[in-house]
Amino acid sequence: MENLMGLLRLHVLKGVNLAIRDVRSSDPYVVVRMGKQKLKTRVVKQDVNPEWNEDLTLSVADPSLPIKLSVYDRDTFSLDDKMGDAEFHINPFLEALRMRLQGLPSGTIITKVQPSRDNCLSEESHIVWINGKVVQNMVLRLRNVERGEVEIQLEWIHIPNSRGI
Repeated sequence: MENLMGLLRLHVLKGVNLAIRDVRSSDPYVVVRMGKQKLKTRVVKQDVNPEWNEDLTLSVADPSLPIKLSVYDRDTFSLDDKMGDAEFHINPFLEALRMRLQGLPSGTIITKVQPSRDNCLSEESHIVWINGKVVQNMVLRLRNVERGEVEIQLEWIHIPNSRGI
């Protein structure tokens, strides 16, 4: 607990134009990994544009570890099919948190992260000050698959008696 910096809340919003792995559709769910932590969303039946709208919370001890997001198709009688993956780092988000901004109007853009081969972003990601919190909205393009994107939102949760940012 003394090595913990804080908690990272990933709000998994939705999948867009995901690959079809069954006959007509897919039953997708998302798995998020950071180090030894592994969290997953619920399965959405027969939908290639699912809306999960779920919060997953990771404890952050080493911010240099990448966050790996994978989408799977739930199968009843066989192993689940992989529908793509994405990877990103939270370093730009943590740099915005370190600025210790207070009193900004809600909706102020702190910084922007450009898409590159290293971050799996499909479009520019804005780190924004909303209602006293730093929030980052991301649209991640899935790799190792013919198509698909996942929309997520990052939010930081401070923990008392942690080593902080």
